[in-house]
Amino acid sequence: MAMVCLSDFEAYAKKYLPKMAWDFFAAGADDCSTRDENILAYKRICFRPRMLRDVSRMDIRTKLLGTEISFPVGIAPTGFHQLAWPDGEKSTARAAKAMNTCYIASTYSTCTLEEISAAAPGGLRWFQLYIHRNRALSQHLVQRAEALGFQGLVLTADLPYTGKRRDDVRNGFRLPPHMKLKNLEEAFEVCKMSPSFHSLPWHLPHETKTTGLDPSVTWNDIYWLRSLTHLPIIIKGILTKEDAELAVRHGVQGIVVSNHGGRQLDGGPATIDALVEVVEAVQGRVEVYVDGGIRKGSDVLKALALGAKCVFIGRPALWGLAYK
Repeated sequence: MAMVCLSDFEAYAKKYLPKMAWDFFAAGADDCSTRDENILAYKRICFRPRMLRDVSRMDIRTKLLGTEISFPVGIAPTGFHQLAWPDGEKSTARAAKAMNTCYIASTYSTCTLEEISAAAPGGLRWFQLYIHRNRALSQHLVQRAEALGFQGLVLTADLPYTGKRRDDVRNGFRLPPHMKLKNLEEAFEVCKMSPSFHSLPWHLPHETKTTGLDPSVTWNDIYWLRSLTHLPIIIKGILTKEDAELAVRHGVQGIVVSNHGGRQLDGGPATIDALVEVVEAVQGRVEVYVDGGIRKGSDVLKALALGAKCVFIGRPALWGLAYK
């Protein structure tokens, strides 16, 4: 069957990926209401089409913090790409470079930052950061990313604790023995633990001094990050005008309007619904991007019309990785 739209790749991935891997990628928090609303919200937005306009020449290039990309769709940070394809994040980086767009590599990659960088030299890459209780670990990751030529630091702000993803609990989700969270290997070696669902960094109640995510992170930690790096800081997970204003006040260069693909707080707004108030709050002082629920070109246009500089896609990139 010809693959003509993202839903075709979604169906293929669901059919051919192991159930545990598919359920992990597809999971939303609790009832998955926010995950599903991300998609439904786009369907409620209508165009006001204007006619007899000269569209013989179209240019969809844009710039992210001054770097040009060929079209306004980037790849959002998602973890565990080797669950979809053996080369994992290396293949994702190659694809992003081939399309001349931005790839945000996750802290929880199954390839190292060095491997990702070497796979697609010269590509536009940002690094997504979780702040750990062990600040030296986070500092080391930031400095590695900058030394390797990553061009932006994306701080994820909406994961002080992990949302309850029921299928992962039912499945007893764990990474296969041959897969590792490569950027955190040293930390796991200190713990003498393997990265299964119950021993991932956010599930280490008795090991939190070593690898656990830090739930005490506040806006003041933006200043700490700025002391570590010259990279522009983009904050991901903003959904309200109040937090957008705080982000600007604390000197970030970009905001990703995101609800973590509906994987964190169930009952929050769809990202396209939150986009408008964030754009209005920042008044052009920083660039605003959005992720979540984007499945068609028309969704991209709607997000751009409402003020996003670029959109980022997460799950669809994983479906593409799964296609053989």
